[in-house]
Amino acid sequence: MVQWQMATSWPKSLQVLFDSAELLCQLVNKMTDGNFVITPYPAGELAGGLEVLSAVQSATVACGHTASYYYLDQSNALAFGTTLPFGLNAAQQDAWLYYGGGLEAMQSVYAALGVINFPGGNTGAQMGGWFKRQVNTVQDFAGLNMRVPGLGGKILERLGVKIHNLSGDQIFAALEDGTIDAAEWKNPHADKTLGLDRVAPYYYYPGWWEPGTSYEFQVNLAEWNKLPTDYQEIFKTAAAGVNSKMLARFNALNGDVLNRLLIGGTKLLPFSQEILEASYQAAFELYEDIASTDDSFNQIYQSWKAFRSDISQWSRINELSLAEFVMSDSVLAKL
Repeated sequence: MVQWQMATSWPKSLQVLFDSAELLCQLVNKMTDGNFVITPYPAGELAGGLEVLSAVQSATVACGHTASYYYLDQSNALAFGTTLPFGLNAAQQDAWLYYGGGLEAMQSVYAALGVINFPGGNTGAQMGGWFKRQVNTVQDFAGLNMRVPGLGGKILERLGVKIHNLSGDQIFAALEDGTIDAAEWKNPHADKTLGLDRVAPYYYYPGWWEPGTSYEFQVNLAEWNKLPTDYQEIFKTAAAGVNSKMLARFNALNGDVLNRLLIGGTKLLPFSQEILEASYQAAFELYEDIASTDDSFNQIYQSWKAFRSDISQWSRINELSLAEFVMSDSVLAKL
């Protein structure tokens, strides 16, 4: 019998995220007739929300459920495992990971860290976050204290934002006591769960820094190699199931929650064209800067860029053209 512990980056109150970790554990248990038992723990019990990778590396736990962009201090290339600002949406990210060489590239990066990873859920395109005051121009970002992880934070730093790297369970208090002026988390359901609408009135979109955010199951490589082959395949199959169900659940929930937020007084605002264009330029300048000095990042970046170019042309023809019509004001008015 195999018994593992799983650290996660999520408090239990973040139901969709923590439930996804629990779902993998349940599936593995059922498919092995109770002979492979994984017990998930919320952030803070076995490891801090931003310390899951370290716990897996050290074998403090056998596995974890987290987001790779929390750990850019170990490798900038880990950003690709979660999302790049202005990068791939959820469907494109899965295409890249499963069929575009992405997962193999990420597993190569993780192997050097003593870990193997598997996709474990996606939020879809996220929201742009909660702000205590309006941001209409790039100048409005100057001196703003904001919680934004990953490369999105590094891009906003170039626009004058002071970045705070906080786990989900720390965001509400930091907004409430004024440590930060703004924070992004995920989407209406997850944001409402944290109560962010109670401490900031302005809700911006789109979350350009997270167009299709992948989470992952990280496994200590030595522990993984001890598993029988059939247990490895069961774990991978369970992870793939979780990967699809998280996005489906968020999409089923978010529309209703957003409507309730608006009824409750939340002010929904788009980022201005000026902000989007400046952010886009800063994003790709940052990628080129990192690629020029980081061989690991550059190797993945070049293949990722080519994949992004090809799939964007296809998505423009099939997805975007249809969406522009069926989601237009004239059509929505008839619903």
